Amino acid sequence: MKKTILKWEVLGTIFVVAIGGLFHFMFELFNYWRPLGAIFPVNESVWEHLKLPYWPLIIFSLIEYYFIRKEANNFILGKTITFIISISTILIIFYSYTTIFGVELLIVDILSFVFGVIIGQFVSYKILTKEQLSTWYINASWIIFIAFGIIFAIFTYFPPAFPIFQDSETGLYGIIEHFIKF
Repeated sequence: MKKTILKWEVLGTIFVVAIGGLFHFMFELFNYWRPLGAIFPVNESVWEHLKLPYWPLIIFSLIEYYFIRKEANNFILGKTITFIISISTILIIFYSYTTIFGVELLIVDILSFVFGVIIGQFVSYKILTKEQLSTWYINASWIIFIAFGIIFAIFTYFPPAFPIFQDSETGLYGIIEHFIKF
């Protein structure tokens, strides 16, 4: 049982990193089609890059659940924790190194994404192999996981004027209207 779950979590790490990397370019590839902005990053802000682990994790989780649902416990909790750890790692590393050194480094950003997904999937494995936890945790996980998807969509189209939402290349926020093809 644990071996099967571990294999799926390792596969999930590879999938989320690879598909997350591809997602970075999809908005442009689909000719800036506005509805896809809820899923794919629309600019170079820190906020938009937090979508990179979220949507691929959802896709993989739907596949994974089908195969390990009888063996794994606390599935949605494990996946919610994976996402929270992934984005927390990205944010902590990004804001730490840019504050200390005053520069943004693409390689560090990529490695923080990979590192966050690895840690998240490892913790997910631990949660999936624990005894079934209270339904309170499971219900809270559903709410948190779904809320993030909604928040990503809202803040893509209506971002607050905070630095986390600001495109590092243009200084603008959210979908850059003059690049959008309707």
